[in-house]
Order: sequence, then structure tokens, then C-alpha cells
Amino acid sequence: MSNEAKYFPSISVIVPIYNGETDLPQLIECILKQTYPKQLSEYLLVDNNSSDRTPIILKEVQQTVSETGINLRHLTEKEIQSSYAARNLGIRQAKGEILVFTDADCRPQPNWLEQIVQPFNNSQIGIIVGEVVALCGNTLLEKYADRNQVMSQKFLLQHPFYPYGQTANIAIRKEAFVKVGLFRPHLTTGGDADICWRIQKETSWQLAYAPTAIIEHRHRSNLKNFRSQFRRYGSSNRYLHELHGVDLMRELTPQEVFYRISRWLLKELPTDSLKAIARKTPWIDLIKTPIDLIGFQARTQGQQESKLPEAARKIEWL
Repeated sequence: MSNEAKYFPSISVIVPIYNGETDLPQLIECILKQTYPKQLSEYLLVDNNSSDRTPIILKEVQQTVSETGINLRHLTEKEIQSSYAARNLGIRQAKGEILVFTDADCRPQPNWLEQIVQPFNNSQIGIIVGEVVALCGNTLLEKYADRNQVMSQKFLLQHPFYPYGQTANIAIRKEAFVKVGLFRPHLTTGGDADICWRIQKETSWQLAYAPTAIIEHRHRSNLKNFRSQFRRYGSSNRYLHELHGVDLMRELTPQEVFYRISRWLLKELPTDSLKAIARKTPWIDLIKTPIDLIGFQARTQGQQESKLPEAARKIEWL
């Protein structure tokens, strides 16, 4: 498709950042490589009360990048420790017609912005979800997450309530926030589903998928962070249940866990070992079931132990 045939609305890219000094250099490099017209785009990097060198780096980057013609601004959200509060500050400051969201630990491909806005040429589309793929990793958990597409957006598009996308790679019309309000600033997880569902429930706008708008994301490399990720998914289940009435995840009984482990030891492991030796399946498939169960247990724990704070019900407005 030629540039003349493409759709180029004004956009604002909003990135919440907390202690992001390790990720910022690569994120900035990806921003500099974006093919989207500079005069139609701005980048709002919102520091959420970081305790590392993030504020210093952002100040330096703002001065340096401005010389390239790229409009990059450094904002600070100190009142509420929440990525959603940081995003809300970005939304309030944004000048673009379309607001595009990602995170500091994400690596957008050069044509990311160009690709994610194209479905907005249809006035019935209010939300566009891009794809999230794995950055190359060496640990078993990173290989597991890559093999099983743990963060792929296509699974979220199949949610039985309404489809949604993660804020790691999503674009929303700014007008939608005028109609339904901003992110819930005191919510700690699940805010991406919440905003997508509110827009689809309360307006006539629809959600579209842009599979060629690709973000690379670093998966969790150790068991502690892996379990934390899935506990957060469980907390999200609980919060969205209380906010929208969606079904909670069904929990496995001890008998079902025992059956899964027995089946893995007696059937899956011997079969997959032979396939791996014959190079018909990756070696990581041999431990898929126990890792699945670890993630499921952590998600169950998060769902059982979490309770939606009353303040998280609050919606802020433009």
C-alpha cells in the first residue's frame, strides 16, 4: 500500500514508566525508527514516581530527541502509583486524535504506528489491538512463553464477554475517553479490559485487530516473576468479576491436578520425549504441563486472595 493510500491521523503515543532506566535506551531507539510522519505524532513518556535514573534519562532524552524533529515530552505522575494514573495524565496532555499505548519494556517494530492506525479509516472502529510477540530469550520460562504465545492478543479477542487488548499494544480514539471516562486510576490490573469493555458497552464503536502492528515484549525469565505475572492475571479476574460481573476462572480440584500430573508423567512425557529426539517437537514441550500448572496455581491464588479496593471503582473524566 502506498503512502497516498494510507490513513495518517494525528496520534499521541503514551508510555507509563516506573523504574525504567534499563529499558529506556531500547525503547527510545524504537521510537526513533518509527516510520510514522513526525509532524503528525507525539510521544508522551510519563514517569510514575520512579526511584532510579528514569527522570534524569527522560529529561536528557527530551532535549536530544527534539533535535531530530520528533515531538517527545517527559511528564510526571507522582500522586498515584499506578500505570493507569500515569496513562490518564498522558491522555489529558495528548493532542492527537488517536491515542496509542505501549509500555517501557516493549519494543515496537518500525512500522508499528503506521499499521495500528489503518483500521481507524473506518469510522465505526474505536479501538484497535496490535499483536505482542516474544523477544528472544534463553531461559526455560522465556522459551515456554514464546512457544505458547503467552501474551498474544489473539486470545484476548476471543473473550466471551467482549474482546479486548492489553495496553502493551492498543490504540483508542481520544473521543472515546470523553464519552466513557478515563482509566480507573486506582486499579492495579485489568484496566485494559475494563476500558475496552466500557467503550463497547456504552458506545457504538467496535474493536478491530491489526496483526501486523507488532510489539516485541520480554517474557519473565525466572519463576518468581512468572508466578507474579500469573497472580496478577488472577487478580484481574477477580476485579473484572466485581466490576462487570464476568465469570471467574474455574479452579482445578486437587483430583484434577493429580490427574494432570499423572497423565504428564505416564503418557505425555514419554511420547513427547520420542518426538523431541526425532526433532518433531521442541524440547520445551516436555515440561509444558508442569509449567502450565504452576501458572494456573498462581492465577488461582491471585483470584482467591484479591479484593477490589473501593477506590478502584472510581472513574476519572477529561
